Amino acid sequence: MNWALVGASTIASQYMIGALRAQGGTVRRVVSGSADHAARYAQEHDIPHSGTDLDAALADEAVEAVYISSTNEKHHAQAMAAIAAGKHVLCEKPLALSLAEAREMIAAAEAAGVALGVNHHLRHAGSHRAIRETIAAGRLGRVLSLRVFHAVHLPEHLRGWRLDNPGAGGGVIPDITVHNADTVRFLLQEDPISVVAQSASSGMGQGVEDSAMSVWSMPSGAMVFSHESFTHPYTTSGLEVHGTEGSLIARGVMAQEPEGALELVTADGRSALPFDKTSLYETAVAGFMRAARTGKTPSASGRDGLLSLMIALAVRQAADSGQCQTLEYGAAT
Repeated sequence: MNWALVGASTIASQYMIGALRAQGGTVRRVVSGSADHAARYAQEHDIPHSGTDLDAALADEAVEAVYISSTNEKHHAQAMAAIAAGKHVLCEKPLALSLAEAREMIAAAEAAGVALGVNHHLRHAGSHRAIRETIAAGRLGRVLSLRVFHAVHLPEHLRGWRLDNPGAGGGVIPDITVHNADTVRFLLQEDPISVVAQSASSGMGQGVEDSAMSVWSMPSGAMVFSHESFTHPYTTSGLEVHGTEGSLIARGVMAQEPEGALELVTADGRSALPFDKTSLYETAVAGFMRAARTGKTPSASGRDGLLSLMIALAVRQAADSGQCQTLEYGAAT
């Protein structure tokens, strides 16, 4: 599959270009807001064509798919242009900044008969797939609670608009809460019915939140606690799933690398759970390309992106208002 990169981003440089090529893909074009940056990026990554003109890239008949990793407020317009040009679209999270934009993108892709996927990489980790299988097999019994701790220290090279530009989609909620939402949805196979939350700017955020905590009520009766931050340099990420027959402790798994450790705790004692260490991004790209080729739904679909965005926006509204937010999914499905 021939690809165009829309956004000469760090994540594309570090992970996605390699993942696309690992699946036999060709990166044919890169589009950036800066011609100089695009040219340097293309030279560094051996990409034949670069520039600032998205329309020109989309007019290239050899381009079959685009990967969008521009700033968040650009996702909608760029995806809509790509869909109109008949290209498959793999978009970084969040899918859009509003539910209306996300719904429009999903409808357009369905009408055009192209695949629309969201790069929610965590559900493609071997660790998370092993957790999902453990829950589905009933080894934990009935799930009572799930705790996600995704407080990190935002790396220097990722700072900038995430910390000071709400118009571009800055803040820890659109950056990390959407990941937590997709992870919880994937692991529990259900969507929260209500959320309460608080957020804060604890040293890095300027005009946006850099830390948030929220509690979600699930239809099954399970409770979810989600903690995300940009300001914690000395901790580790992970999650815990607690059920009537056991607990699963995951450390270091809320990451871009296939790392971490899983421990299952039951009446029989403690045991380590093995998991696949394949690149998260290679797994995600392989699944997306299969879906695009076969007409099937990507493993992290536009609908998944919409629902994770819906949850994140409810968390932000709960934090801003100090009131519990009820989620209604009828119009989102």
